[in-house]
Amino acid sequence: MAFPDVQLSRRPLHFIYLCDCSGSMQANGKMQALNQAIRQSLPAMVEVGRQNPEARLLVRVLSFASEARWHLAEPTPVEQVQRQWVDLQAGGMTAMGAALEQLAAVLRTPPMEQRALPPVLVLISDGAPTDGFERGLATLMAEPWARKAVRLAIAIGHDADLEVLQQFIGPDPSAAAGPAQGSGAWAGPDGDRLPGQPARPGARPLQANDSGTLARYIQWASTAVVGAASQPRSQPGGAIEANVPLPDLPPTWIDPTDPTGLDARPALERFFFAAGQPSVDAVVSLTGFSLVGGPAYNDARAAEEILAQLDVPYVGAFPVEFQTLAEWDRSDRGLL
Repeated sequence: MAFPDVQLSRRPLHFIYLCDCSGSMQANGKMQALNQAIRQSLPAMVEVGRQNPEARLLVRVLSFASEARWHLAEPTPVEQVQRQWVDLQAGGMTAMGAALEQLAAVLRTPPMEQRALPPVLVLISDGAPTDGFERGLATLMAEPWARKAVRLAIAIGHDADLEVLQQFIGPDPSAAAGPAQGSGAWAGPDGDRLPGQPARPGARPLQANDSGTLARYIQWASTAVVGAASQPRSQPGGAIEANVPLPDLPPTWIDPTDPTGLDARPALERFFFAAGQPSVDAVVSLTGFSLVGGPAYNDARAAEEILAQLDVPYVGAFPVEFQTLAEWDRSDRGLL
């Protein structure tokens, strides 16, 4: 006797962007980069949805400037979003707190379905809130679905308020704190990080200082994270576990640059800035000399000025001993 052709209903997976559309996003092409990153991520997001037939991927976009409003209010299939995406526009203040309150309203049950998978919430900002952020966050975290959600934050540029973004994600994993409330996105069953466990990817705000890095983080959140969230682990009794194991972050790009001289400033200015803003996350010098100067002189003040403009970590990696190839081959200490 043949088995009946029974089609199980797909479980909704809500993916919600919270996008900073304040006036500062107009500067240095940040809003254009955000719109482009989201548009470019949609085809791969559609494919992730096809690869996970048990989940029904639904997208919404909440923007905030002088006020918070839904840019895409209804839970929309990602295929439709790909066909009908409308770019976000920047202008105004940063009503992040109001956005969190509006987000809380849609994470209640109803309208959230009881059989839904843990939602994915991605907060993107280049600045600091100008309204009642603490009140909005408290309202959001009072909702069980918000505590179960995978909460990620992307900081665009160096002016983003990382402390605020960290509060949205949950406690800083490097802090030696007790059980954390509302940290289901990355915490253990008692609310704190499991002893001996490294912080999960995305446990801290992701820093995007250029359009390429922003695009990679958007792609990661909308594909790899969505894929992980669509396959949650079950607890006894059929409940869905809030601790979604997230995939590794996308690899870091390394851009080797030869200063072709004893003054590295021309190379830094040409390759490490874009539209007057730093376009790298860190600088590692392998020259063996000072940043500005060589064996005969060292212009520390000039080096301080260019590093202050970059405002990213700088590492000078120097060998403790010079070796010839023959000496290295004979040595049992390895490369020094």
